[in-house]
Amino acid sequence: MGSYAFARRRTAEAVVRSPEASELVLAIVKPIGILNQMVLDRSPRLDLVFHALAHPARRAIIRQLTLGERNLSELAAPLKMTFPAATKHVRMLEGAKLVRRRVSGRQQLCRLNALPLKEAMLWTEQFRQYWEARFEVLDSLLDEMKAEEQAGARRP
Repeated sequence: MGSYAFARRRTAEAVVRSPEASELVLAIVKPIGILNQMVLDRSPRLDLVFHALAHPARRAIIRQLTLGERNLSELAAPLKMTFPAATKHVRMLEGAKLVRRRVSGRQQLCRLNALPLKEAMLWTEQFRQYWEARFEVLDSLLDEMKAEEQAGARRP
């Protein structure tokens, strides 16, 4: 039986199936802490990066900037958006330090600053490693179960 913990309540109610019968039982579960450990990670800089990357238009702008410096009109054209709309998206990316903008004459030139992307990648890497280890354990368990099943099928 899994236990559910809610961060803001002293006790939590959980509906569980009784192991002896098929009836539902209401159980009071005392929280053991916050279940989602990512909630404990307080990084305003990462929050800005993930918020900026949450919009598909901003991700498309980042993709374009991987090819090199572009002016704002070049960034807006494939997205079929107005210059002011593209400017708002670029400002959001600037706020997350993902884009640097400079004015050259009448042009606003943007270029990518990949450092915040690297920080986000390193943050997500820890979860990839965790889940990869969990899947390896699951793979070994499934291999073991399959071997036992085949051994049982061979016995007359």
